[in-house]
Amino acid sequence: MNKLHNEAVDKLFEAILSLNSVEECYKFFEDACTVKEVLEIAQRLKAASMLRSGANYADITKETGMSTATISRVNRCLEYGNGGYSMILDRLEGKK
Repeated sequence: MNKLHNEAVDKLFEAILSLNSVEECYKFFEDACTVKEVLEIAQRLKAASMLRSGANYADITKETGMSTATISRVNRCLEYGNGGYSMILDRLEGKK
């Protein structure tokens, strides 16, 4: 069984799904996470977007300050992961 899948994580995701606005997300995530944790997740999403657009690791590092190891992990998730980044990026692009 996947170590991530458990009742506590289910409750966390249900809580996130219950948020109704960006402002509510700020309130929840500022309480639940450190600033650094939220910024790291945001950077990974930006890196995923940049990778899909064809940016190279050097450009992503320059723009985000991320290590090439983290960018590589994001790229592996894009290529071989569960499709989470692609799903979210497709939805965000659909809003434009």
